[in-house]
Amino acid sequence: MGDTTGEPDFAEGFAPAATSFAELDELIWNPISTAVVARAHPRFDELVLDACARDGASALPTSELVGIGGLVDAVDPSAELIEIARERAGERMPQLRLHVADPTTWETTGYDLVQCVLGLATFPDLDAGVQHLIERARPGGRVAITVWAHGALEPLPEVLAAALPDAGADAETDAVHPPELEELHTAGTLAHWLTGLGLTGVRAEAVQRHVDLTDELAWTLVLGTDLRAGLGGLEGDEAVAEVRERYLRELAHREVTSVDLTTLIAVGQRPEETEERTHGK
Repeated sequence: MGDTTGEPDFAEGFAPAATSFAELDELIWNPISTAVVARAHPRFDELVLDACARDGASALPTSELVGIGGLVDAVDPSAELIEIARERAGERMPQLRLHVADPTTWETTGYDLVQCVLGLATFPDLDAGVQHLIERARPGGRVAITVWAHGALEPLPEVLAAALPDAGADAETDAVHPPELEELHTAGTLAHWLTGLGLTGVRAEAVQRHVDLTDELAWTLVLGTDLRAGLGGLEGDEAVAEVRERYLRELAHREVTSVDLTTLIAVGQRPEETEERTHGK
């Protein structure tokens, strides 16, 4: 989510990015991560890389499953989110190691499992970034990738863009669904793409979920997801308040009462090769 220094302290909801992200844990990030972990199937004693770990929604349950004989490297560029993950973990998970770092340049290899939950939108080069993650897995290791399904969060990006001064810009609507990810609009296209990047036996599926939309949740989804990028050009609390009012008014006008949180989850295997396991505890 980046550095939050200098962000206005908007009393009606313009909280720091990491705080707003964490407010969505129970309703959104934890259920999504539970679905991912159930399919990635971390096992006792395994070594795991959790790329784009955010505040630990997937890293914490993964750490519980690998146990004290395993190891989870949770990597995210945001120091604020990693600190929240550290607070959530407390002292009960010595097998969880938290790192403020860029997952696309993480050097350690040899993981039994590499997983990335809804982090690909931040990659400057999508193919190169995912290829790098695949190469972090040991030969025969598993790679689990999760993206938003086509239509997820709609019409929130469109409504937010229209609520911005001068009706925003197309770039704002791309924050959650960058053009490159839009092409991965079904489980089949996601599996095909990952197979082209070198994974074998890829299994992908859509995990459907909808939740009721309140004004509070609608605005927190702006502040706590990549939609927040659309607010970057606003100056001061008053400008943010005006956008919030227009945004919520338009959602009410459209009678939007629920939001689609469907994700695509794919799990594949790095091909077996003759290579030493390079990861040590």
